[in-house]
Amino acid sequence: MSEPVPLRLAARIDGPRDAPVLVLGNSLGTSSALWQRQLPALAGRFRLLRYELPGHGLAGGEFSPAPAGPYTVAGLGAGVLAALDRLGVARALYCGVSLGGMIGMWVAATAPDRIAGLALCCTSAHLPPTQMWRERAVTVRANGTSVIVGQAVGRWFTPAFADREPDVTAEFTAGLAATRPAGYAGCCEAIAAMDLRPQLAAITAPTLVIAGADDPATPPWHGAVIAGSIPGARLKVIRGAAHLANVSQPGEVSAALVQHVDGLT
Repeated sequence: MSEPVPLRLAARIDGPRDAPVLVLGNSLGTSSALWQRQLPALAGRFRLLRYELPGHGLAGGEFSPAPAGPYTVAGLGAGVLAALDRLGVARALYCGVSLGGMIGMWVAATAPDRIAGLALCCTSAHLPPTQMWRERAVTVRANGTSVIVGQAVGRWFTPAFADREPDVTAEFTAGLAATRPAGYAGCCEAIAAMDLRPQLAAITAPTLVIAGADDPATPPWHGAVIAGSIPGARLKVIRGAAHLANVSQPGEVSAALVQHVDGLT
């Protein structure tokens, strides 16, 4: 099998130079701002490497290039490995939400020497139906990402959280609307083609799987499949959380993440 062509991903690394590196991977339609609520628990303890998916980025900041798709999870994972090489990181901890978690599983299975510990949040090893993802890619290429904002909010946050935190909802919907259509669509096609289940048993990194109890996109049973397939993996279900569990329940997710990865390097 030929090596996947890595996608170029914008990335930044900051924090104490002698601290272990923790890579943070984002969900589809979000930027590295997804992790803002974890920074009080992580900054200073870890050297944080944050990357942007193709066509994703911070408003007024750097966006990752968005070449014409389709992409693959392997190509995205190869892009993460290339970013590690570019930034001089030989081995790291990795935490990813949704698509970020899918990428993390591929990296941990393919390059086990590079990943010291793995945390997978609200993600799946296989997420059909394929046709739905391909249709979404077509819609976004034709009409932009703003047309799917309403659907995304319903997956990302529980109705109670969206009502209680309208500013947070607005922050994430604005980020999705700013995402380049080609990048979003290419990532949809990567998810459509993905089936990581045969690779899970090859993951040797200590693994924590986090699921949102009210996640309609990747319900807890998706996490249970992953945890049951990776040797020694543990599953933690977060109550009162939909797909972006680390945003709606930041304290509980941060505590679980730090407890898991602290001391693994």
